[in-house]
Amino acid sequence: MLRTRLAGWAFLLPLVAYLLACYAYPLLTTVDLSVRDYTVRTFVHGGAPLIGIGNYLTVFADPTFGTALLNTTVFTVASLVFQYGIGLALAVFFARNFRLSATLRALFLVPWLLPLIVSASTWAWMLNSETGLVNALLTAVGLDPVNWLTAPGWSLVAVTVANIWIGVPFNLVVLHSGLKNIPAQVYEASALDGAGAWQTFRHVTFPMLRPVSAVTLLLGLVYTLKVFDIIWIMTRGGPNGSSTTLATWSYELGFGSMLPRFGPSAAVGNVLILIAVVAGLLYLRLQRRQEAG
Repeated sequence: MLRTRLAGWAFLLPLVAYLLACYAYPLLTTVDLSVRDYTVRTFVHGGAPLIGIGNYLTVFADPTFGTALLNTTVFTVASLVFQYGIGLALAVFFARNFRLSATLRALFLVPWLLPLIVSASTWAWMLNSETGLVNALLTAVGLDPVNWLTAPGWSLVAVTVANIWIGVPFNLVVLHSGLKNIPAQVYEASALDGAGAWQTFRHVTFPMLRPVSAVTLLLGLVYTLKVFDIIWIMTRGGPNGSSTTLATWSYELGFGSMLPRFGPSAAVGNVLILIAVVAGLLYLRLQRRQEAG
C-alpha cells in the first residue's frame, strides 16, 4: 500500500512542480505587481511600496478602460459567433465524405497552422488603404476604397475579420470530430420518422453537439480574450484607441511607452484572467446542470 502511494506521488510531483512553476508563480507575480507601485528602479532592485487596490482604481477611472472593455466584448462576441457558425457549417458540409473532402479539410487548416505574425502581416497587406488587395477589388467593381486600418469605424472590423479567419479551422476540426461521434442509428431513426434535413439538424445533430460546442466556445473565449498579436501588428490598437482591447492596453501600459506603468498593466491583465475564470466557472455550472437534467 505504501509503495503504491509513493509511486502515485512520484508520478504526480512532476505535474505539480510544472503547475507551480509555469502557472502559480507567474499568477502570484502578476497579483503582486498589481498591488504595488512599481517603477523601473523598484522593478529591478525591489522595494516597491504596497498600495492595495490603487492600481485597479486607476485603471477603472481611466477613460480608456471603458473603450477597451467595449472593444474586447465586441471583438470576442463577434469572433465567437462567426467562428462557430462558419466552423459548424463547414463541419456539416465535410461530414458527407465526398471525394477530396479530406484534402479540402486539410487545406482549411492552413490559417490555423500559420504563425500569427505571418497571418496578421498578410491581412495588414490585404487591407492596406493604398496598395491592398481588398481595396483593389472594390475599385475594380466600382466601389470606393475603404481605410480599413486607419479609419476609427473600420479598424475593429478589420482585426475581427482577421481573427475569425484564423479561428474557423479550430472550430471546424473540433465540431467535425463531434459529428463523427454521433451514432448513425440516430440518423436512421430520424429518417424513419420522416424528418427532413433541417429537422434532423435542429432536433438531432445540434442537441447532440452541445457538449462539444460548449468546449469549443469556452476555449475560443479564452483564446480570443488574450488575442494581442493580430491587433498589435495590424493597427497597434489605433487609430485613437478604436481597436484597443484589454490585452493590447495591458501591453501598452507596461511596455509601450518610455515610462512603463507595471502596476496598472498587471491590473488590466488580472481583469482579463478574472473574466476567463468566470467564463470557465459558468461553463462548469452549465455542464453539471445538463448532466443532472
